[in-house]
Amino acid sequence: MLTAKEIRESFKAFFASKGHQIVSSAPMVIKGDPTLMFTNAGMNQFKDIILGNVPIKYPRVADSQKCLRVSGKHNDLEEVGHDTYHHTMFEMLGNWSFGDYFKKEAIDWAWEYLVDTLRLDPERLYATVFEGSPSDNLERDDEAAGYWGKYLPLNHILNGSKKDNFWEMGDTGPCGPCSEVHIDIRSDEERAAISGAELVNKDHPQVIEIWNLVFMQYNRLSDGSLAGLPAKVIDTGMGFERLCMAIQGKTSNYDTDVFQPIIRTIAAKTGTEYGKDKQQDVAMRVIADHIRTIAFSITDGQLPSNAKAGYVIRRILRRAVRYGYTFLNRREAFMYTLIPSLIDTMGDAYPELIAQQTLIEKVIKEEEESFLRTLETGIRLLDRKIEEAHAVGKKVISGIDAFTLYDTYGFPLDLTELILREHQMDVNPEEFNAEMQKQKERARNAAAIETGDWVVLKEGESRFVGYDLLECEAEILRYRKIKQKNKELYQIVLDQTPFYAEKGGQTGDSGWLAGEEEKIAVSDTKSENNLSVHLVSQLPKDPTATFTAVVDKGKRIRSECNHTATHLLHEALREVLGNHVEQKGSFVSPDSLRFDFSHFQKVTDEELRSVEMRVNRKIRENIPLDENRHVPIKEAVAAGAMALFGEKYGEEVRVVRFGSSVELCGGTHIPSTGMIGSMRITGESSIAAGIRRIEAITAEAADNFFYTHQDALREIKSLFNNMPNIIPTIKKSIEENTELRKQVEDYVKEKAVVVKNELLRRAVERNGVKLVQYVGNGNSEVMKNIAFQIRGEINEPFMLVAGIAEGAKCSLMVMISDSLVGEGLNAAKLVKDAAVLIQGGGGGQPYFATAGGKKPEALSGAVEHIIEAAGLKY
Repeated sequence: MLTAKEIRESFKAFFASKGHQIVSSAPMVIKGDPTLMFTNAGMNQFKDIILGNVPIKYPRVADSQKCLRVSGKHNDLEEVGHDTYHHTMFEMLGNWSFGDYFKKEAIDWAWEYLVDTLRLDPERLYATVFEGSPSDNLERDDEAAGYWGKYLPLNHILNGSKKDNFWEMGDTGPCGPCSEVHIDIRSDEERAAISGAELVNKDHPQVIEIWNLVFMQYNRLSDGSLAGLPAKVIDTGMGFERLCMAIQGKTSNYDTDVFQPIIRTIAAKTGTEYGKDKQQDVAMRVIADHIRTIAFSITDGQLPSNAKAGYVIRRILRRAVRYGYTFLNRREAFMYTLIPSLIDTMGDAYPELIAQQTLIEKVIKEEEESFLRTLETGIRLLDRKIEEAHAVGKKVISGIDAFTLYDTYGFPLDLTELILREHQMDVNPEEFNAEMQKQKERARNAAAIETGDWVVLKEGESRFVGYDLLECEAEILRYRKIKQKNKELYQIVLDQTPFYAEKGGQTGDSGWLAGEEEKIAVSDTKSENNLSVHLVSQLPKDPTATFTAVVDKGKRIRSECNHTATHLLHEALREVLGNHVEQKGSFVSPDSLRFDFSHFQKVTDEELRSVEMRVNRKIRENIPLDENRHVPIKEAVAAGAMALFGEKYGEEVRVVRFGSSVELCGGTHIPSTGMIGSMRITGESSIAAGIRRIEAITAEAADNFFYTHQDALREIKSLFNNMPNIIPTIKKSIEENTELRKQVEDYVKEKAVVVKNELLRRAVERNGVKLVQYVGNGNSEVMKNIAFQIRGEINEPFMLVAGIAEGAKCSLMVMISDSLVGEGLNAAKLVKDAAVLIQGGGGGQPYFATAGGKKPEALSGAVEHIIEAAGLKY
């Protein structure tokens, strides 16, 4: 039986023998494509070629691509782990043809590899073909059906709907019919009872799609119509994990050697056994799947965070932690200890796992520990909601509260429901679902961009000349209208451009297009599918004219100062902290720079000073830029240039050198370091486990930073009569202030005792309840302390009601004894109802609640309202 490693290599070897160039997997985290956060299909790294934005280097290509899917058909994150064959992170084996072979060869080689090379039983294989679509005026794909007819009987060649058998890149763009290969791995008895043909595309766990052959031959326009593609493309994708299941004779992907080593490790570390308990099995599958996703995202430079791609990874990680917490009784971090097992399984194919093992483990461990603390906090909050509901006799908690637990604390609805069932309670699912739908709509509206079709004025490729020029003659190749947040803009592609398009952490250039009678402002430049796209608010009067494209020189130079400074900063950090320092992200704009790097402790003030001094020394040396373009990647790395994990490099790269600093970089740089002037570090912080961030400024911004601090120091000195030794003077002042503050606090405490005793002296007895009330000027915090002191001193039923005026603001406060709470009195409700009288709002616990308002003159009436509502008014 072939192992997973052998199957992966056999695929590459087979297509290499068919003249395919074998390429490495692109990073799972996508950069430079605004339409995607993650690689979700093998074709993503070839999108530029398919769209015709870059020339074809290899007409035939094959690879094994790491992919991530958390939404879409069969890819709801909350379902992963509950079946046998869906995953978040998976590998896709694929072969491509760009204008070379088409349907015949794709089908012939698919059959040859599956049947002749891997020895799969041909009687278990089925192929689907596109049945046609009258709405698109497309007929059945008889061509593909004819090629399959050489190998399969007619009852194994099935028609597929447009939904299943017509692949589209998006709402617009390349598309075409596809042909899926399905395999029936059921027992002979099951196959005899029901034909596999009846179960294809019916979500049967043992009758599954393993390979999809896409025949791209059309281009979908924005009006929905189809146009022919000038160069037809073959794009195939085969699920590696499913293929392993079929070859190794298993009925679950999780039973193959792709997952079993990890699952056995999970079982050993949690004291469980896979296959003995259904819920524990699901938990182990979830963790085994998710640990792969998390580890690969970290190697590709995407750390868990609260935004965009980072939020997706954090959500996946927290789901795994939650399953371990709930079903495997894990109260301490443990998933990070699974990384050695993952490396044993996948380290040979993806050596980046080995190179970054320490970082992966540290990030996951910190995230686990943080979320376990959050889980405990969430459970305490839920317990409080349960207590409040019991106090008023409710058996159902609000779906809005359940959604807050989900959104803020990562509590899925099923975990909330599980805890509530233990208290014979339930949640309002309709309210929860309504809040979830609102959130989805907010996210969809925020990200929605309507794009029209490209209007092509001139054929040709766009060329970037901005390394050498800040202005040049240019013509518009194509343009399109876009609409975002109800604002109409235009995207323009030029035949040659000096504008740097945002990528690699450097923001895009702005400037203008100058014509004979007009000047069109370019507000930003983005990189989209390897095109430099210029954003303008209006089109030129004559788009076919020749323009002068002019970059804003001042902004570009400031960006270049900051970019070159990041290179010098990177080198200085490695010199001061050690060679374990590696870039994990950067941001370069005209205003500032930000540099993220691997380091496992806070950078001390002394280390920061040393780093800053080293950078400024290099600046003063006025080192000239030594730039080399089109250097073979191996030659560049051999010369000392650092290749960063998570980046996809071509066979030729650009090498940027400033003295001993050598990096692979596509960004723009200053001609010599002296132009930077100086660099000042403005901040150092942690952004994730093992990842630090330095923020800095250069050039004029650094000068202004110095001037601001100099002015502040001068002003501070003037406050202390320009004493020569200002620091000892400030220390003495602080000490004196601390002593005076202590004296004031002691006085306030003494005064509070007097006030408390006076309130108790004036307390009245009403209906067997001791009523303490106060209306007047005061401090709400002091009154709160008094309220809790009274609560601790009085054992009989009591109620305290206070109205405190504090300038133009005011507050209400209610404290109730436990015995009255037990009888149904609720401080939070009393305060909430009365708060409207002081034009405010508030709430709290059944025994203590407060409200703030802005109508002090209404305090007396609000206090009387509370007393009357409590039934204590004579």
